[in-house]
Amino acid sequence: MNIQIFGTRKCFDTKKAERYFKERKVKFQFIDLNEKALSKRELKSVISAVGLNNLINNKSKEYVKLNIEHIRTSSIKEELLLNNPKLYNTPIVRNSNEATVGYEPAIWAQWQ
Repeated sequence: MNIQIFGTRKCFDTKKAERYFKERKVKFQFIDLNEKALSKRELKSVISAVGLNNLINNKSKEYVKLNIEHIRTSSIKEELLLNNPKLYNTPIVRNSNEATVGYEPAIWAQWQ
């Protein structure tokens, strides 16, 4: 398994995801979205696994500020996600080509 957790240090669900893998002694790589955003390739991989709309946090201040609810084109939404990491629902947990958004221990258990 090659687990990557994308999230922020202040996100409660990200902390729970880290704890989940630590308790099971599964090595993971944590990427803080405030310091380093997803690359275009990583974003495409996650979108193919979970869908674009599941990645966007429609309760964030950035969502309202950027007026994303009125944007229809997925390519523009992808560009906004790449440039605004506060728009992501977190944690984003990747295992090769599989990915989840949010705290999903039932799915992570199937990866082991």
